[in-house]
Amino acid sequence: MRTRTTSRRRRVLIALVAALAGMFLWVPAASAHGTIVSPATRAYQCWQDWGSQHTNPAMQQQDPMCWQAFQANADTMWNWMSALRDGLGGNFQGSTPDGQLCSNALARNNSLNTPGPWKETSLGSTFSMHLYDQASHGADYFRVYVSKNGFDPATQRLGWGNLDFITQTGRYAPAKDITFTVQTSGAYRGHHVVFTIWQASHLDQTYMWCSDVNFG
Repeated sequence: MRTRTTSRRRRVLIALVAALAGMFLWVPAASAHGTIVSPATRAYQCWQDWGSQHTNPAMQQQDPMCWQAFQANADTMWNWMSALRDGLGGNFQGSTPDGQLCSNALARNNSLNTPGPWKETSLGSTFSMHLYDQASHGADYFRVYVSKNGFDPATQRLGWGNLDFITQTGRYAPAKDITFTVQTSGAYRGHHVVFTIWQASHLDQTYMWCSDVNFG
């Protein structure tokens, strides 16, 4: 009798563990989103370069902007794919104050607004952008801006008045990887910010990011 009872308890425990494991595996897939991985957004660059060694004191000297971001809130980097807001209805400028563009006005990501020597991706006047989207949401469109000549990302927080509008794409079908080409006037040189808005297709979800670039 005791053996049958013990066996029954084991079966119940195994079933419970399996159910919990299934829930654990399901939640990330349901909550996962994406980001521009090239040119890398600020949070993604920090996660890519330092995620596996985020306690390494060398970061403070080698990559001070990522260091300050990890110190402020490491969750900004762990959740590089989740910088979204719901229900903006296309009112991006009215819903996002100057100085909060790089964080998408999310308080937990405020470190991404901090001016400084962010790591840069070298670009030409025409370049490719790559969205990696774990959940394959697709896009109603992307809007791409470049910071104006004279704006200094090392000393200034980004505002709407600091941006030149470059292009808006069309729709993209759901896919994990979406790439598109951006062509600028060729007038940009040195450190600039590429500011991107992704309007996802599945819901009214808006993502905004800053990618630090160097135009050669």
